[in-house]
Amino acid sequence: MTDPNRTEPEGFEPFEPAPSKNMAKDPTQRPGWERATLEKLAFASLNEQRATRRWKTFVRLSWLAFFVFLAWFALSRGTPSAAKTTAHTAVVEIKGEIANGGDASAEFVVAAMKTAFEDEGAKGVVLLINSPGGSPVQAGIINDEIKRLKAKYKKPVYAVVEETCASAAYYIAAATDKIFVDKASIVGSIGVLMDGFGFTGVMEKVGVERRLLTAGENKGIGDPFSPLQPKQRAYLQAMLDQIHQQFIKVVREGRGKRLKETPDTFSGLFWNGEQALAMGLADHLGNLDYVAREVVKIEEQGLWSDPSCVDINRASLYHDTDDAQLAELSVPEWHRVHEVVVDLSDGLFGKAILTCERRRSNGEWELLEKAMNLCSTS
Repeated sequence: MTDPNRTEPEGFEPFEPAPSKNMAKDPTQRPGWERATLEKLAFASLNEQRATRRWKTFVRLSWLAFFVFLAWFALSRGTPSAAKTTAHTAVVEIKGEIANGGDASAEFVVAAMKTAFEDEGAKGVVLLINSPGGSPVQAGIINDEIKRLKAKYKKPVYAVVEETCASAAYYIAAATDKIFVDKASIVGSIGVLMDGFGFTGVMEKVGVERRLLTAGENKGIGDPFSPLQPKQRAYLQAMLDQIHQQFIKVVREGRGKRLKETPDTFSGLFWNGEQALAMGLADHLGNLDYVAREVVKIEEQGLWSDPSCVDINRASLYHDTDDAQLAELSVPEWHRVHEVVVDLSDGLFGKAILTCERRRSNGEWELLEKAMNLCSTS
């Protein structure tokens, strides 16, 4: 160090030694390095805490948005909207066996009918039927709902029969204002059945013993491996007769004076379309296009299926397409496209993925491709 009492000649500055190289390289040799290091650690810890808080906030908001999306999705799927559309004939399909859980169950058909009746653009509702029958319970629910919706919305409802309208399917058709058939359609079969098999004789021949334990005299009624007792047979027959009378009452109320009863009318027999007309079981010959054009007077058709999965009405199907795009496909085209549509997914975002299963003619392939170009947005 320089001596403070030392004097230098005039023109000379006091000499101070330069910092050593080791001090320059080692930060711990600098004055105040502890404070600077602590500040750096404190700021780093603070930044890390801020990042952690931001990430937690982001995760929480993401979960909140996800649950809000799920709630909106459930509500939008469970409550079909009845948007205003252009004037058209609403079509509800009833195809295949009428059974709980099937495509022609009361759950799906009633939901579709409600949407069709609520649509202000629907000037008439057509039930397009091609079914051999099924559950009287499901048919009864649909029958009651048809009568309720007719009274509430004051809209006409017609049944159009394709190949078959038998048993429970006719139970449904009887509630409509008019029934249209093809001359070769199968109509009728107004009866009730309960079927099964009995293996008691076979079991005796092969030496198999049936061991059935029940609590209740009739708990095993109808068991195929036990003989059907006369008392049980009489009970089952009485139950079938009662359901049959319910069926007969529905047909008489629905058809009224148009019905021309014969001993065979409620015997379970079925007839072709021409015979059904003569017996008062049907009103006119005609297909879907005829009814839309000549009866409802609105040739364009809107096909309504279960609103929770597919709605072919062009005015409310896709939400991300504008009017110009929707105008490219007419409602009759939508109806024909629906014949090859077995899946419609991701509709929440206005996208539609259509797959083809049957009726693969060249014309329908063109329609399918046209629909794909319209609906597949990315």
